Amino acid sequence: MSRRSTAADAATFLPGAMLGVLGSGQLGRMFAMAAARLGYRVHVFAPEPDAPAADVAFRQTVAPFDDADAVAQFARSVDAVTFEFENIPIAAAETAARYAPVRPAGTVLHATQDRLREKRFLRDAGIPCTPFAEGTTAEQLQAAVAEVGLPAVLKTAAWGYDGKGQRLVRTSAEAEAARAALGGVPAIVEGFVDFDCELSMIAARSAGGEEAYFGPVRNDHAHHILDVSAYPCQELASHAEEARQIAQAVVRGLDVVGLVCVEFFLTRDGRLLVNEIAPRPHNSGHLTIDACACSQFEQQVRAVCGLPLGAFELTAPAAAMANLLGDLWLIDGEPRWARVLADPRLRLHLYGKTDARPGRKMGHLTALADTADAARRLVRESRRMLVGD
Repeated sequence: MSRRSTAADAATFLPGAMLGVLGSGQLGRMFAMAAARLGYRVHVFAPEPDAPAADVAFRQTVAPFDDADAVAQFARSVDAVTFEFENIPIAAAETAARYAPVRPAGTVLHATQDRLREKRFLRDAGIPCTPFAEGTTAEQLQAAVAEVGLPAVLKTAAWGYDGKGQRLVRTSAEAEAARAALGGVPAIVEGFVDFDCELSMIAARSAGGEEAYFGPVRNDHAHHILDVSAYPCQELASHAEEARQIAQAVVRGLDVVGLVCVEFFLTRDGRLLVNEIAPRPHNSGHLTIDACACSQFEQQVRAVCGLPLGAFELTAPAAAMANLLGDLWLIDGEPRWARVLADPRLRLHLYGKTDARPGRKMGHLTALADTADAARRLVRESRRMLVGD
């Protein structure tokens, strides 16, 4: 039965309500766990029958996202809908919105799931971002290379993550070969940014306009996949207010209700450029589960339900998160979990995935320490301890 507040505040959904999630991966799993702690039930919708969120959700619908009847039936069964990744057909969000509030709205999903639309939003809003131009056709590619310059990065406009669907090009010939390899799908050419580091801001915004921000989090990548995140980093302190203001411009410009992550490049000359917007919780925010009074997932629940937002305040001096990829299992079998579980400074999170593959996110490890540098060292050393004798 729906647990909605009085008519004076119809946008609020009280504990006991059913929350729907489009997607059923590890982000949906952690959302469902945060929701359950607050007394909500979660219904997940995804094509995969054995997805991570299914283990902890109250209900699961297994159907393709393009099955409009299944999406409609799902949306009728819940009080509000959110999503845990952006590669969802916009038609699914539009169908769900006929029966329940979708937070963030489908317009946010539409703007952020395509790199060209995302960059055009940023440019039109006056938000600093990487230089770009469309490069779908041979003529567009030639003009884009002339405008953006070389080297550059050619990317698919949609359906890309963790470095998939993109290639660094240094010459016009490399650019044309990369475009041909994409098979004519819509593409974007982005200027190559000589950056000092990558960072991110987590931003939550409720239907009533209340906002909460966390970061900047420093992010180190390996093979285009996030490897280690840390907070708070002294080298980013002077950029914190600017990063918050830019994140605020993003959530207000998109009229976000829910939670988003804004990813940045910090250039070597000290400029912040928005790289991507993720309309959902983000890998770099996982450390908030163990290091903050309110995690990014609880914040998402609160924002979607219209509850007061929580505090992103640290409960430890500093924290770092390291991804645990399937490669760990392939080195020497099952990792030695006891080696990290014995250390009170460490927190282990596994996603319930049974098929370990190279590059697949199987879990993460969080370290708490007195400084971000110490937390980064600890989490890396502890991850190495998981394999071998």
